[in-house]
Amino acid sequence: MFGPTSVSPNPHPLAGTVPLPHRGSSRAPGADRTEMALYGIYEISKLLAMPARMEINLAGVLSLLSSFLDMRNGLIALLDGTGAPEIVVGSGWSEATAKRYFRRLPERAIGRIVVTQTPLVVENVAHDPLFAGVDFSTWGPKGVSYSFIGVPIKVEDRVIGTLTIDRNWNEQPHFHYDRDVRFLTMVANLVGQSVRLQRLIAQDRQRLIAEQHRLAKAMADSVRSQRGLTAQSGERHGVVGDSPAIRAVLDKVRIVARSHTTVLLRGESGTGKELFAQALHEMSPRNKAAFVKLNCAALPESVLESELFGHEKGAFTGAHALRKGRFEMADGGTLFLDEIGEISAMFQAKLLRVIQEGEFERVGGSKTIKTDVRLIAATNRNLEEAVAKGDFRADLYYRISVVPLFLPPLRDRPSDIPKLAREFLRRFNEENGTHLTLTENAVQVLSGCYFPGNVRELENCVRRTATLAHGPSLTGPDFACRNDGCLSAMLWKGPARDAVPAGFQPLPIAPRNGAPAAALPPAPATSADEPPEAGGEWPAGCPAPGHCPATGDGKSEKERLVEAMETAGWVQAKAARLLGLTPRQMGYALRKHDIPIKKF
Repeated sequence: MFGPTSVSPNPHPLAGTVPLPHRGSSRAPGADRTEMALYGIYEISKLLAMPARMEINLAGVLSLLSSFLDMRNGLIALLDGTGAPEIVVGSGWSEATAKRYFRRLPERAIGRIVVTQTPLVVENVAHDPLFAGVDFSTWGPKGVSYSFIGVPIKVEDRVIGTLTIDRNWNEQPHFHYDRDVRFLTMVANLVGQSVRLQRLIAQDRQRLIAEQHRLAKAMADSVRSQRGLTAQSGERHGVVGDSPAIRAVLDKVRIVARSHTTVLLRGESGTGKELFAQALHEMSPRNKAAFVKLNCAALPESVLESELFGHEKGAFTGAHALRKGRFEMADGGTLFLDEIGEISAMFQAKLLRVIQEGEFERVGGSKTIKTDVRLIAATNRNLEEAVAKGDFRADLYYRISVVPLFLPPLRDRPSDIPKLAREFLRRFNEENGTHLTLTENAVQVLSGCYFPGNVRELENCVRRTATLAHGPSLTGPDFACRNDGCLSAMLWKGPARDAVPAGFQPLPIAPRNGAPAAALPPAPATSADEPPEAGGEWPAGCPAPGHCPATGDGKSEKERLVEAMETAGWVQAKAARLLGLTPRQMGYALRKHDIPIKKF
């Protein structure tokens, strides 16, 4: 059934059997061994079916084998196309230790398993010519004899690796090798099928990625020719700007809007997520139906459930009549859920069912209602971090993050600031019957500000200045940041506000004409392993990436960046953790200082 077993010279009589380690049943030893072997195969098959790295699964297989076989050490080696070890896993060893042990095995023994594609049994390696010249001092104490069993790991008719074990022959020389070889052959077959499936999945993934890149390039070429139309469409839906960053997002919005796919809008607070959601709806085939929106953070869980699903008459105190929920109101159209990262774990499960099954029941009702809604969600939270901490359900994350769209902060689109400022002033004039204008000096002041609150803060700044304006035009001195009255700067300074030197410009100003940027006081020291605050883009005390104040070690910012990258082996994510930055901040700082990334 499993092919011939290649037994080395100096055969030992295979008389008698040795029970497996787990025994104690009153039944016949043969029946116990068969049952234990089946149980072992069952447990190993379950382990190999788990979604984990191949090395972790193989280490688990060896751990289980030690429970079912009399073995000292176990080794699984997967070979590449040249026959060199690609992955080597040992029982209780690190990968480096396992590879060293595999290299100490004689090539003739491993070669015989690979070439003949049959198991190899050596009852006493000390007397076998295949192991001649091997230094057995590394195997264990002097004078101890060892047995060796190796079976091939095959995929179809090709050997892709070996499964080997060794055992102390002196302690129990009468082993039932045939039974153990059959058991190991079955295990090797399971390992081979698992490796084959994982490699097929990896190949399919690479193929899909390549196809996605090809389609994205073709789509980008098509969209690029219609970029002017796209920008006009964005402005028609309230999205103002023509910078490369905003055009790239509008290009994606126009593509995604044609489908019914769920979209997750990611971005800092104040980047205009609701406007982009409105644009997605109005550019979609559902634009004739309703666009319903709800801020999930504005309502408690009990009210949120009623708002989304509706309630029956008498469902609770105050429910005097039947009320439709937002899902019913948006049937056939689009539902926009803002701040979805703020909902509780219990409500996440309820929301998951509606998204997954397209059905729900009103509060206090038992009738199942079907709904056809295109869901657009938005958040400024780090959902990946929330999933890792268990604060946000992973299955809900995968449901809402089908097509994530990242909205650029205002600092990444500075060329849009003048256009946005004029649009906000135009709206102010319409609402208040005024005719204020922006001078070039005022535009320069706004273009030099950092605006951590993004577009919302820019709008507030323009409206506040317009409200307090003394003349027909807004000039540079009219703005609060020129009079030490910027409330945003006070929030940005936080607990370090008392350390601000006299004459310090409150709002962080970007450098112009090579002049150094104004820097805020450094933030309190944090552990290198701690990430930046959730939702924040830069560490406190840095007005922008690449503008952090120098530390007391006398090193420049560029020197500290290079030192961190060298310490981290030029891995940006690791270097970012060492400096207390996010990977995005690290990439920004490296580009600012024109530091080339070394590839190894």
